[in-house]
Amino acid sequence: MPNTKPPCDNPETIRYIIDKAKGTGVEVYPVGCITNGMSGNGLCDFDALKDAGCICISDDGRPVENAEMMRKALELSNENGLLVASHCEDLSIINGGIMNKGETSEKLGVKGMDRASEDYITAREMILASSVDARIHICHVSTKGCAAMIRFAKSQGVKVTCETAPHYFMLTDKLLEKRDADYRMNPPLRTPGDVEAIKEAIKDGTIDCIITDHAPHAADEKADFETAPNGVVGLETSLAATLTALYHTGEISLNKVVELMCVNPRKILGLDIPAIKAGSTADLVIADIDRKWMVVPEKLHSKSHNTVFKGMELTGKVLKTISKGEVKFSIDD
Repeated sequence: MPNTKPPCDNPETIRYIIDKAKGTGVEVYPVGCITNGMSGNGLCDFDALKDAGCICISDDGRPVENAEMMRKALELSNENGLLVASHCEDLSIINGGIMNKGETSEKLGVKGMDRASEDYITAREMILASSVDARIHICHVSTKGCAAMIRFAKSQGVKVTCETAPHYFMLTDKLLEKRDADYRMNPPLRTPGDVEAIKEAIKDGTIDCIITDHAPHAADEKADFETAPNGVVGLETSLAATLTALYHTGEISLNKVVELMCVNPRKILGLDIPAIKAGSTADLVIADIDRKWMVVPEKLHSKSHNTVFKGMELTGKVLKTISKGEVKFSIDD
């Protein structure tokens, strides 16, 4: 995503990221900014970003507040083939909220984030995309309203795809009663009704992808519940959480898990889908889908340990990750 320092709003930064990744054996596909510096002021040069190797554009973590600017971005991206991915949030509705607005936020006495913020911008993006016949990708869907609107839009032929993350179909805002900032992300954890709606949207194909929403933060940054930044780590737990919540409960098949986490993301981004066959380069994960393990933050390999799954037992463990024929991650039995 483009929220780097400096932001990925120019071809030089895109090329730098690609060059730094060379020789690592890890695939890195940069996402460029929609607006200059993700500021909402002025569109980036999409053609230059694409020529440099950018595969998608987004103002990651912020909406493009000006609707006409977003419409123009969709129109231009449609011309050069770049996908627009939107973080759907109306900042005027959020107005400083730090968690889902509801019973739990009222109990804690903290300002809540009204679901209308996410619902409204999701609807806006699909209307704008439809008006110029462009593709739009909705990031980290968390509400039942968004799921319902996306389902309807797809039925009407709108070129919309979307994603969610494991915490949105596993956990609820009740966890924030602990006043622990590790459970804060944006969009926030919602209600049991939202969790069930997200599961249903996964099962019926409304939601196309399950992603990690990986946003690491140092422990000192997360120390204060009300002032900490939003975001949680998700790379090491995403497969296990999905298997635990959806596969081992009989909600979806193993093939559906692969489709949601491997195949569809590549299709949406226009990337080749690796094949597991003789003679092809290995790009795969080896996992024990029945192995149980306890999530202990300090044992995660990430430099940051802000996981929402701490203390939970998950079923399914990644044993090896092979990228471009090289083992890039491995754990001992």
